[in-house]
Order: sequence, then structure tokens, then C-alpha cells
Amino acid sequence: MVNYDVTVFTANRIAASTFNNVFIKLVGRDGESERKWLIGLRGASAFVKGATASFTVSCPASIGKLVLVELDKQRLLLFPEDSWFPDKVEVKSPEGDIYTFPIYRWITDSEVHRFRGGAALTVFADDHHLGRYSRQLELQQRKDDYRWDVYAEGLPHNMKVDDPLSLPCEVRFSFTKTTEFFFTAGTGLTELQLKGLSDCEESWTNFEDIDRVFCCKTTPISEYVQRHWKEDALFGYQYLNGVNPMLIRRCTALPQNFPVTDKMVFPHGQSSLDNEMKRGNIFLCDYKRLDGAQPNTINGKKQYLMAPLVLLQKSPDDKLMPIAIQLKQEPADDNPIFLPTDSEYDWLLAKIFVRSADFSEHQLNVHLLRTHLLAEVFAVSLLRNIPMVHPLYKLLIPHMRYTMQINFLARRTLISEDGVFTRFSASGGEGMVTILRRSLSSVTYSSLCISEDIAERGMESIPNYYYRDDGLRLWDIIHRFVKGILEFYYKNDSKVQQDSELQKWILDIFEHGFLSQECSGIPDRFTTMAELIKFVTMVIFTGSAQHAAVNSGQFDYGGWMPNTPISLKRPPPTEKGKSSEDTILSTLPDVNVTAQGMATMWLLSQQSSDFVPLGQYPEDHFSEQAPCDLIKEFQKELEVLSAAIKARNKHLKVPYTYMDPEEVENSVAI
Repeated sequence: MVNYDVTVFTANRIAASTFNNVFIKLVGRDGESERKWLIGLRGASAFVKGATASFTVSCPASIGKLVLVELDKQRLLLFPEDSWFPDKVEVKSPEGDIYTFPIYRWITDSEVHRFRGGAALTVFADDHHLGRYSRQLELQQRKDDYRWDVYAEGLPHNMKVDDPLSLPCEVRFSFTKTTEFFFTAGTGLTELQLKGLSDCEESWTNFEDIDRVFCCKTTPISEYVQRHWKEDALFGYQYLNGVNPMLIRRCTALPQNFPVTDKMVFPHGQSSLDNEMKRGNIFLCDYKRLDGAQPNTINGKKQYLMAPLVLLQKSPDDKLMPIAIQLKQEPADDNPIFLPTDSEYDWLLAKIFVRSADFSEHQLNVHLLRTHLLAEVFAVSLLRNIPMVHPLYKLLIPHMRYTMQINFLARRTLISEDGVFTRFSASGGEGMVTILRRSLSSVTYSSLCISEDIAERGMESIPNYYYRDDGLRLWDIIHRFVKGILEFYYKNDSKVQQDSELQKWILDIFEHGFLSQECSGIPDRFTTMAELIKFVTMVIFTGSAQHAAVNSGQFDYGGWMPNTPISLKRPPPTEKGKSSEDTILSTLPDVNVTAQGMATMWLLSQQSSDFVPLGQYPEDHFSEQAPCDLIKEFQKELEVLSAAIKARNKHLKVPYTYMDPEEVENSVAI
């Protein structure tokens, strides 16, 4: 007889314990053990939260190199079946070899579950018939668990799910995350309800009343925004480092539908638009995706959603200043071009309409579509097509944490028929789907890769663009990490081409995420290592750094409602000289709309206590030395970048923290 020393690690998380009987079978290249009941002196306490329990499995002879373990649990007579969350199983063979089998998932039934070793294996390298068979069984089950669904025609497909409890346990929120999420959601609105605000459908009568609501929840940046929101410098700064740093581009020729003249913007002849464009000092923001979208009706009142054009100039002191605003796409006598030289209230009202349009462009295109919906596509395709033993699964699964559930909640509570966004934003309802469809048709592969996007928008050299500076460094760090991991498993391009699981993953993304639109530039197969490395880098960057950049500052810049109105209830001015403070107050959203917007932005800006920062991997999916070393190097590089960002921010009036690796979550989890 030979003995195998088996150690079972139960996760140190709420409700991870099981009091059922646990069984194991070891499967090796030369044979397998009997199914063994893991019973010892500790009894049922062997599998409680945080426990480590050791057992001996005996075999008549060595079963060779281990291929997998089979685990199952059976309920005790008269006891209910429970759920168990084991972290991993370690086995020491009679030859002295140690095998690690990562699990990190809930076992909720009495079925047999098979787990492969921590050494990653591509499908072409998996040369054992039982190993290949276990891959097939796993993916068959996953295709049943993770099914595609269509939320609306023309949008990326999503996971079919009826309610959070129908999500597979492995992708649900933890107990901690669930508790904190709904507590934050509840208390944010309850506080405003107690003040009688969430049901008040009246207009604001003065800014002091808005301030009294705002002061119940603030951040240092939101307070700065409240003090400076009327200033042109902050208006321009937000295009670089606010929550929507993706729209602005260098202007080399004015659009034909934006007839700004030199006399308008340089009334004293101090320069010309041609000269300033040649110097690279003129920038354009065009909200054309919003043009013609059906605006909402809120509290029985028609709302207004404009599609402005904004011209900005880099000043000699390196500030980005707005110099012209046209609120509708087509020039006309009743569509004036507003200028900083206009009356205070004319110019301020024009900027308010722009900031309201920016809310819709940001939330629907930049935030919802380009991070949340695409991250879900990447995740569902991974879980349908890539088994746990595959190196791509091990690399990407930490970057998919909670994404399916947060997106389900968004569809149910934000963009559903009675969702907050649908009921209280100008672009909710019919307009939302129109804008999302247009946005998807404009998404290109290059626009998802930050260095290419920055170059295409001509934004390489404008100063104080911290989103660009931090994002480019983060992309490079992620790229080096991904390159190191993938090159360890794929030695040449032909290995990439041979990997049928990998090819199914990218094809599913192309078909279900980008609706087979070749014009997007998204590949439908990988032919080279370079293509694979770039795409996987983009997937990780999108779900971590990019999401943090466009999500984490929502309350900072939107908590003070006049800076980011989620809707406006009066039409834009058709002539100059008629606006006043009363005009602005009667244009801003009603009290209850403000309250709902504030509560939602507060919720979406909060970190959970089980937040996992970029590059931290509490679950050990890799066991080989090389990938483990690469993870440590990845973490060191992120630490260096974090320190550099903190040092820079000490000298900034408005620190840019959203892409500090310590503040970036591993996945789209909020």
C-alpha cells in the first residue's frame, strides 16, 4: 500500500462551512484511488470556515502523476444539504511530489465535481484522455449555466439570468458585498427621503437649498467642484480628468456644422483659429451621438437633451478653456453660438446644457457600454469556452469578479422600465437604446486600446492630461505582465492557432459582443502571439483601469448637481440676453430628480470592504514558479506607479486618483 497525504483548505469567508460528508477520489495517469470519505478525529469541524484538514488516502500501488481530483459531498440523514466553499486541495504523493488543485468555488449539490491541478494546460498540451474528457464535461456544464441573452436588439448580448439567485454561485456577490451594497443603496436614498426630497416634484428656487441637500454627503473634490463649477477652467479640466476623458480630440479643421469665426473667439484680432489649430491649441467635443434621441418625460414634464458642439483652446498657462458652444448640431438663427464674452447667465446656461449632455454620453457610451457591457461579454465567453485548467482562465477569472451580478442589478434597477436611470434621466427610455446602438456602432478595437485612442484623438502632448499619463503607464505594466504569462504557455504563433478553446473565446466575443461587425476591427480569431497579448491586455485594462477612470469619480463631479444635471426641463435658449438665475433654476432638474441622481452616484462611487485592487490575487490559480514570479513583478511595478501618482498628486489642487493602482479594482464590480 502507498499513502497520499491530502490537505483540504476551506475558505475563510462567511457561510463557507459544510457539515455534510465530503468524499474525494484521486485520479492519476496510471490509475485512481477508491472514493474516500474524508472523516477524521475532528469530525464535521474539519470543513468549517477557514479550516485546514489533513487526511490519508491509501492505494494498492502508485497511481502515477496526478491528473485531477473528484470531490463530492453528501448530506447527513435528516440534515439539509448545505453549500461549501473550498479554496484548494493539496496532495503529497508517495514519491514526494506536491500537487495543488485550485477550487475557489461553491459546491452546493451532491454531484461529483472534477478539478484539475494548478499547473495550467492548454487544450493541445492536455494529452491524457481523462483530462480531455473532464474539460469537455466542464464546458458542457458551463454552456448550460452561462447562456447568451438579448436585452435589446443592436446591443451587446448578456448572460441570461432571471434573478440573482439563478446566477451560478461562483459569480454571485459575497455575503459582505451583498450586505454593504444594499445598505449603501438604502441609506443613501433614505436620508434624502427623511428630508422630504425624494418625492418632491417642484423646481429648485435657489442654490442655497441645493447646497443644504448636497452637504449631507460630500468628498474633497465634490466640495471643490461646488466652489468652482461656474469657472471655465474647471469646465475644460473635466474633459481631461473628469469621468469622461474619452470625447475630447484635437481639432485641425472646424466641422461644417459649427461655423465659429475668428471674430467670435478672437474679437481683438490677437490670433486666428487657423493659426491656433496649426499650433495644436484647439480642441473639439462633439455630442453627435445624442442628436435626435427621444428625450424623456419626468414628473409629467418634457425633458431636453441636446447634442452640443464645444470648442476649447489651450491657454498660455496650459489650461483648457471653452471658447464656443453650439447646443444643437445644425446651425440656425435660433441656435446661437455662445461665447465667454456673452452675459454671465447666457454662458453659464450653455455650459449647463453641455454638462447635462455629457452625463448621458458618459453614462451610456463611456461607462455602461464600453466597460460594463463589454466586460460581461468577455466574462460570459470565458466561462462558456475556457476550462479552469486553461492558462487564460487562470489569468482572467480574477478580472471577472462580480461583473455578472452588478450588470444584472444595473439592468433591473437602473435601466429597466422602472429603473432610476430610465425614470429620472433625460436619456432614459427610448432615447437610451438609440444612443447605445449608435455607441456600439462607433466602438472600434483601437478606441479600446488607450495608446491608439490617444493618438487617434491627437491628445498625445496636451499637458495635465493625467488620465492619459496614468493610463498609458498602466497599460504598459499590464501588457508586460500578460506577455510574460502567455509566452510561458504559447511558444510560437502556431500554438495560438492550434488552441481551439481560445479561438472559440474570441469568436464568441466577436459575434455576441460586437455583433459580427467587421468594421469594429475586433478579431474573430487569433493568428499570432502579438494579437493574443494585445487583446488580453485590453480585456484586463477595460475591466479594471478604464472602468475605474470612468466610474470612481461620479460623485466627485456629479454630486453637486448643477455641475452634472442628469436632466433639464426647459428648452435651450434660442437667443442671447434673455437668461437669468431664475432661468437656470427653472431649467435644472426637479428636487426629486436631483435626490435620485445624487443617491445613485453616491452608491456607484463607493468601494466595498472586500474590494480587491488591481494585481492582487487572493486566489492562487497558478502553481508554477514562472507565473507566480511574474505576478510578484506585476505587483512591484504597480506599487512603483502608485507611489509616483501619489507624489504627483501632492502638488495638484485637484488630485487625480482614479487610476492609482491602489484605487483601481481588479474587475467591474460596482
